[in-house]
Amino acid sequence: MQDIILQTCPSFPPTPPAEHSAARQAPATKQAHDLIAARIPALHAIEVTPPPSPIPLGSTVRIAAWNAERCKYDKPSSRLLETVAADVTLLSEMDVGMARSGNRHTVHDLASSLQQGFAFAVEFVELGLGDSREMIWHAGQSNTLSLHGNAIMSRSRLADIFVVPLDEGATWFSNSDADQRRLGGRMAIAARVASAPFPLWVISIHLESRSDPASRALQTRRLLNALRMRIGDAPAVIGGDFNTASLPSDLATGWETCHNLKASEPLFAEMADAGFTWISCNDGHATQRTRPDGTPPPPFNRLDWLFVRGLEVTGCRTWSAVDMEGTAISDHELISVDLRLA
Repeated sequence: MQDIILQTCPSFPPTPPAEHSAARQAPATKQAHDLIAARIPALHAIEVTPPPSPIPLGSTVRIAAWNAERCKYDKPSSRLLETVAADVTLLSEMDVGMARSGNRHTVHDLASSLQQGFAFAVEFVELGLGDSREMIWHAGQSNTLSLHGNAIMSRSRLADIFVVPLDEGATWFSNSDADQRRLGGRMAIAARVASAPFPLWVISIHLESRSDPASRALQTRRLLNALRMRIGDAPAVIGGDFNTASLPSDLATGWETCHNLKASEPLFAEMADAGFTWISCNDGHATQRTRPDGTPPPPFNRLDWLFVRGLEVTGCRTWSAVDMEGTAISDHELISVDLRLA
């Protein structure tokens, strides 16, 4: 396992073209992956931009989590987040310098539009244009930075930021389809909200999609072990895409589906053992949505979750990730939890 990442920087330097070329031509082995990944600075640092005018947290706080699926739709995504009005947003699947999302820095663009700061860490250095659909849609185009990862966006200043690797890496390099070869692995990014009246930690996570319940529990355990060492039992919110594909697909019934999940997805037992609850901070509705190209089709599941420890929950919601015409801007809905800081 890679060590916890603590180094921060104001921006990531471009990966030399020779490294991209070497990675594309390298044998599909973990050893080859690790040798190349070790030479790429973006996989070993955290990009941090403070908010232009930090706003202290009030007595109530809203924390949101959203898999923005590349964040391809800039203005509709900003409008959605403006409507949600979260103090902190935990983001996953954010692109930086990918042709499929206009070669934009999607985290910077969102944060700038909302006058917030951010911390961004790279899960993957993409060696191509994306999945099979994106290869067709963007044929002949080029990526500028080829980065993809998770972020925390906040009105308040973030402090003590660190990244926890969740797997051994190379899943999308040594066992990948040829259309989406990647360097890197799954991770979680954590930070302390500096203006909170007590140590308050927020963690954005994205578990591996090519996994089973036991693997997802192991990834969760690795995060919780790292948190235990670095923050003890401090109040915390963990949110993101847990890819809980083994849960029943009839989640539209709502609240009652948040109970009795440990048998299908043992990661919930890991969370409970670490003092985290999910029942009061999730409404149970499915968080998948059909994209404009017709994928994925229903039935849908709840893949995205918020977990809270040591804080009073006053409400939660699942928000439709659509533009003003009702067209999907991600294949994941956005979720939020409201907290009282006593």
